[in-house]
Amino acid sequence: MLENNINHERDEEIVKRVKDGDTESFGILIERYEGKIKRYAKKFLSNVEDIADIVQEIFIKAFTNIRGFDTDKKFSSWIYRIAHNELVNVLKRKDKNPLLFFDPDTFFPHPIAKETADKKVRDKEIRKNLDKCLNKLSPKYRETLFLHYIEELDYGEIADIMRIPISTVGVRLKRGKKLLKSICKELSLDY
Repeated sequence: MLENNINHERDEEIVKRVKDGDTESFGILIERYEGKIKRYAKKFLSNVEDIADIVQEIFIKAFTNIRGFDTDKKFSSWIYRIAHNELVNVLKRKDKNPLLFFDPDTFFPHPIAKETADKKVRDKEIRKNLDKCLNKLSPKYRETLFLHYIEELDYGEIADIMRIPISTVGVRLKRGKKLLKSICKELSLDY
């Protein structure tokens, strides 16, 4: 019964318990966010070991700084902000190129068709081509598109994570989509 209550608890309530000394409850937050943070890190890094290491560092940093978290704010924005900063620092240190795996249907929705034998091959080719296009985008547009369309964060959360005004989030999303479509068109990719 206690387990069900914990699963429905808001992140911020769990943080309050951690701050009050129940450090084991931090594990619940890790369970909730580990997959999301790994997926986010994959947009910056390609090496699986690097991703595992940085995700561990992100959670260590979050745990170490949990007392400074304002429980009137959203934990999700706070943890993504830590992840953003850590990933940017890793890229600066290692000079890595991001590797992206976006679902093309997110950006180029199309009518649903019957399954065909070559659908997997076609989907793989579309993702590969879309990744080429995304790699040509500036990181500020790539990250904004990822946070909004893949992580499904709202403008306010993205603004908190990236430390930019909400209006800038909207501008980056609009410009990013427009640039993405233009790049795909230049490469003769019609999605």
